Amino acid sequence: MKKFLPILVIAALAAGGWYWWRQYEADPGDGLRLYGNVDIRQIALAFDGTGRITELLAEEGDEVQAGAVIGRLDTRALELQAKAQEAAVEAQRQSLLELRDGARPEEIAQARAQVASSEASARLTNLHRDRVARLITTDSSAVSQLDMDRAIAEADAANALVDQSSAALDLLLAGSRPEVIAAAEAQLRSAEAQLEYLRYQVSQGELQAPSDGVVRSRQREPGDIVTAQLPVYALALTQPKWIRVYVREADLGRIKPGMEASVISDSQPDAPVTGRVGYISSVAEFTPKSVQTEELRTSLVYEVRIIVEDADDSLRLGQPVTVRLPVEPVS
Repeated sequence: MKKFLPILVIAALAAGGWYWWRQYEADPGDGLRLYGNVDIRQIALAFDGTGRITELLAEEGDEVQAGAVIGRLDTRALELQAKAQEAAVEAQRQSLLELRDGARPEEIAQARAQVASSEASARLTNLHRDRVARLITTDSSAVSQLDMDRAIAEADAANALVDQSSAALDLLLAGSRPEVIAAAEAQLRSAEAQLEYLRYQVSQGELQAPSDGVVRSRQREPGDIVTAQLPVYALALTQPKWIRVYVREADLGRIKPGMEASVISDSQPDAPVTGRVGYISSVAEFTPKSVQTEELRTSLVYEVRIIVEDADDSLRLGQPVTVRLPVEPVS
C-alpha cells in the first residue's frame, strides 16, 4: 500500500488539475452559470363534438405538422342531414327566384285572356239586362219582374268578374310585394346558416394538429365514444422552448431581457444551443419576511426564462441543462 500511495496522490492531483482546468475553460470568471430544465407547452387535443372514433393516424413520438389530420369521427348521420338541408336550401332559393322574377309571360297572357273573356260575358249580360228593362217598361207580358231581377243579378255578377280578373292581372304585372321577397330572403339565409352549421359539424369530425409538435401520448383508440371533454392526444409543441432557471437576488441586476445565453446539455456538451433571456420575474419565488437581514435578502431567487432556438430539436421536455450568461463580473 505504501508503494501505491504516491501514485494515488499523483493521480488525484492530476484529476483535480484537469477538473480545475475544465472549469476555468468553461467559466473564465466573467459569466453567470445557472441550472434549470427544459420547458415546453403542451396541448390536450379533443374532438369538438360527440361521436365514435373511426381513425387515429398518429402514434406516440410522431412529429405532426400544423393542420395535419390525426383523427376522425363517424360523421355519416351528419352528412345525411347536410344533404337533406342542401335540398331544402335549393328549394328555398328557387322560391325566392320565382318571387323576384314575377309572373311568366304565359301567365300574364292567360290573365289578359281571362279579362277579355269576362269583359265579353259582361257586355252580353248587360245587353240582356237592358233589353229586359225596355220590355218591362212597355207593360209587355213577355217578361216579368222576376226576369228583370235575374237579368240585373247576372249583369252584376259578370261586371264583378271583370273587376276580379282585372285585379288578378294587375297583381301579376306588379309582381311580389317587397315584404314577401324580404321574408323569403330571410328564410333562405336561415336555411343556408343551418346548412353551414351542419357542414361545420361534419368538418369537426376531423381532429387536426393546431401547431407543429410531437405526440406525447395517445389516450383513445378507434371505436371509443368521445365527447368534447375527453382528450384524445397530448401534443408537445416544438416551439417555443425555454429553460426555466432561478437567479439569486444578488445576481438579478446583472441580467437583462434580450441578453444572449448559451444552453449546454449533458448529452451534447460540445453542441451548445443559442438562447436569449426572455422573461425575468419581478417577484421572488418565496414570500419574504417583513424584516430581513442582508443575508436573508440574498437568499431569495427569481424565475428567469431563457428562450432557445432549438432548430435541431435536441432538447426534450424536463431535460436538465446548464445556462451560461456572459455577464460582467461583480466588482
